[in-house]
Amino acid sequence: MIGISTPREANMDAPMPVASVRALRLQSPGRGEDLQLRVSAPVVGSDLPVILFSHGFGSSMDAYGPLADYWAAHGFVVIQPTYLDSRRLGLALEDESRHSIWRIRVHDAKRILDHLDQIERGLPGLAGRVDRTNVAAAGHSFGGQTTSMLLGARMLAGGLDEDMFDPRIKAGVLLASAGRGGDDLSEIGRAITPYLHTSFDHMITPALVVAGDADHSALTTRGPDWFYEPYQLAPGSKTLLNVFGGEHMLGGISGYAVTETTDECPERVALIQKVTLAYLRQQLLGDEKAWSSICAALSHDPVPKGRLTTKLS
Repeated sequence: MIGISTPREANMDAPMPVASVRALRLQSPGRGEDLQLRVSAPVVGSDLPVILFSHGFGSSMDAYGPLADYWAAHGFVVIQPTYLDSRRLGLALEDESRHSIWRIRVHDAKRILDHLDQIERGLPGLAGRVDRTNVAAAGHSFGGQTTSMLLGARMLAGGLDEDMFDPRIKAGVLLASAGRGGDDLSEIGRAITPYLHTSFDHMITPALVVAGDADHSALTTRGPDWFYEPYQLAPGSKTLLNVFGGEHMLGGISGYAVTETTDECPERVALIQKVTLAYLRQQLLGDEKAWSSICAALSHDPVPKGRLTTKLS
């Protein structure tokens, strides 16, 4: 018989069975089509905290299984939207939405938080088991940029300084998320993401920034240090996980055996799974033991896969 426990009592090393439902739809007038979601959660437990996960450019709700499955199996409700830039939706190159896709993504994320009650009812057996006040946001690449806006970062391109901060989010995880942009963009970067000119001065929400020290992006004239900037430039409590040898897919977080991963490394993925889980448990559940344990394990590893650095201001 499976015992019912709360997330605070969950065993970090013992995954739980997970239920998942895909293609849930939120009506989204003016968006062009409804917002589609995948929702995953452990089949037992109560007061489950929520992770809103934003995929990278062109991806979808069905990617990032190594993270989404892991988090759900360890006590979180994971919500994965499919944004308009997803390749599966086939948004036309001339579509005007492309010019403001970054903003549409943030509005989609906020719409999800506005309708957590409806989403909760969409997965059989989940109703009444979700702590809707305990929410984190996470994202990879362009999804990290989306997440940073929810945490307080602002887009400055074209004279903008729009505040899209969402106080409902208690913590964030930015995975291979871009730096400032602007003058640091390459010619390709200016062509693909001309809007990318980010200020992190107001990104006040606690966040874990995960960046690979071998992530050389064609979008910037900078090196891998460009991806450290959300940690370096944002105020308040921030932690950086520097992943040794990590390229943009960080060892394969975007899926199981995906061809886009150029630095496939199960150990690297396992590190990111464990560190992000411990961080989210610390931030949302006050589990200091989980965080101190992962920090100690990494610092005492004779051949570590990464390094943790923390600042408080």
